[in-house]
Amino acid sequence: MSDAPYEFDGLRFLTVQTSNLKGRGDICLFVPKMEVSLSDLPIYILLHGVYGSAWVWALKGGAHKTAHEMMQEGIIKPAIIAMPSDGLWGGGSAYLAHHQKDFAQWIVNDVPLAIRENIPEAGAQSSLCIGGLSMGGYGALRLGAGHPEKFSAIAAHSAITRLSEMELFVEEPVSDYSTGQEHPDVIDVIRENRTKLPPIRFDCGRDDELIEGNRLLHRQLKDINVSHTYEEFEGGHQWGYWQRHVRKTFIFFDRSFLKKERKSGLFT
Repeated sequence: MSDAPYEFDGLRFLTVQTSNLKGRGDICLFVPKMEVSLSDLPIYILLHGVYGSAWVWALKGGAHKTAHEMMQEGIIKPAIIAMPSDGLWGGGSAYLAHHQKDFAQWIVNDVPLAIRENIPEAGAQSSLCIGGLSMGGYGALRLGAGHPEKFSAIAAHSAITRLSEMELFVEEPVSDYSTGQEHPDVIDVIRENRTKLPPIRFDCGRDDELIEGNRLLHRQLKDINVSHTYEEFEGGHQWGYWQRHVRKTFIFFDRSFLKKERKSGLFT
């Protein structure tokens, strides 16, 4: 864990040894400072895209600053923003299990456990939400739908929706990812768990090369009667787009979390 005197802007850094990665994984965290000590804060996981790492959502996307401003303005309740690496395999791991490493379990199990064990503001009752951009959107949609019992909401920006689209971004052939994958595309996982999904939201820029895949997923979800929110905006596959629209992910997570708490009777 990073030492408090050297941390900045509410960011903390955690390195975890895990058998799922056969080594170490990094997590960048934004932990809001509050006058009153709180525990069991919700954890909003943001997954990065290809070529990225644990630092990019904060230091290229400014996600922590956006979240902090929204919390100060009362737009969203306090939450921990967790920005883990994808495991740093090749141009991107796609958050799948392959090459004797389980990049999916790293995100689904190791990351929440490490936060709950090391961050006092988190706890066993911390609700989890998962989102991401591009390859991270693919990871968020697949992992969220594949583990609906773990997540209160799923969100994605400019998402890869079919494993074949990884070819647009990485040098590694798709066959390096697909061995042993029963449900390589987002719709496959959603269809498998369609009766128990948490709320889903995704968006894409109209100038994005992934726009047709996102439109197709939207149509597929409508065809199988899966409730979701899909929006399109001006913009392409770039940080300017994600910087603007991550606000919508935070609001979506916050509203989904509050709905879940009201339904369970934990929030009044």
